[in-house]
Amino acid sequence: MRWLPVLALLAAHSAAAIGAGPPGASPAPPNSRAAAAKYQAWRNAAAAVLIARADANSLATAAALRYAGPAGLRAGTGTPKPNPTALELAARAGDLAPQSASIGWLHLQLCAGTPSCDIRDVATVMRWVDADNGAAWLQTLAAAQKDRDTTDVDRILADMAVSARFDFYWNRIVVLMVDALTAAGYDLPSGFASSDSARLSTVTGIASGEFIPPFAPLVDACRDSSAPERREPCLKLSKTMQRSDTVAAQLAGFSLARHLLAPDSKEARNIAERRRVLEWRVAEAAKFDSPLLPWTKNARARARLAQMRALPREEDVCIAILKEHKVALDPPEVHP
Repeated sequence: MRWLPVLALLAAHSAAAIGAGPPGASPAPPNSRAAAAKYQAWRNAAAAVLIARADANSLATAAALRYAGPAGLRAGTGTPKPNPTALELAARAGDLAPQSASIGWLHLQLCAGTPSCDIRDVATVMRWVDADNGAAWLQTLAAAQKDRDTTDVDRILADMAVSARFDFYWNRIVVLMVDALTAAGYDLPSGFASSDSARLSTVTGIASGEFIPPFAPLVDACRDSSAPERREPCLKLSKTMQRSDTVAAQLAGFSLARHLLAPDSKEARNIAERRRVLEWRVAEAAKFDSPLLPWTKNARARARLAQMRALPREEDVCIAILKEHKVALDPPEVHP
C-alpha cells in the first residue's frame, strides 16, 4: 500500500491500498525507466483498442490513457504526438454523451492540465451540465488568481459559495473506466488490466493523477489577508466541500475551515473530530483492499467496485465496507 501525504491520501484514497500515486504523477507500476516505457507502451496500445470501439466511455478512457500530463510523459523520448490527442478524444466523448457530468469533468481536467488548451469554453459546458457543482469553477478561479483579477476572484468565490455540491465524480469516473477496459476484454494488450484487481489499480492510479485538481488557488484566495470580505463565502464553501463525493475535497474543506476559524472555537474542534473520523474510515476500509490471501484480491476489487457503482460518495463506500466487515465506523475515543 502506498499512502499519500495529507491532501493526497487524499486524492485517491479509495484505492490507496492498490497503488495510487500523487496528483500529477503516473500510476505506481513504472518504478524504472524500462518499466515506465513498458507502461506507456501499454497505455498507447490500450488507447488504440478503445478508440476503435468508438463509444463515449471507451473514448473517454482512451483520452485518459493518452494524456501525458503537464510535463508530458513522452517528453524527450522523441515519440511523436499521438493522433488523435487526449483532448480530441475527450471532446469526442463529450459530443457522444453531452449530459455526462463525469465525461465533462474528465474533459475539463485534461484541458486544465494542457498549457495550450483554453479552459473557458470547456468550463462553461461543465457548468451547464452540472450547474450545482461549485468545483466546476476551480479552473476559472485559478485563471483569475493567475491574472491577479481580484474582482473576478471575488465573483467566482461568491458563485462557488452558493453551490449545492462540490464533487469530482470520483466513483463514477473510476467505474466508467474500469467498465470500458472490461468491455474491451481480450482485445487489450496484456500487462496492466488483465484482472479485476489490476484494472481497478491501474484506473485508480490514472484517475488520481488526472482528475483531482489542485486546491492551491482556492486556498490562496481564501487566505488572502488583504480581502477579509472573503471569509464568509469561503467558510460557506468549506462546509459544502466537507460533504463532497471525494475524500480529497472533504479534507481540503476541513483544512480551509481550520484556517478561517479560531483554533479554540467549538466549530474548529468539531471539524478536527470530523476529520479524524473520516481518516479512520478511509484507513480501515483500505485494509480490506490488501487481503492476506492473494487469491481474494479480485473478489475484494469487485466488491469495492460494486459499492462505488451503487454509492456516489467515497466516504459512503468506506462506511459500507466497514459495515460489511463489522468494523467500527468511528475511531477509539482520545482521552486527554
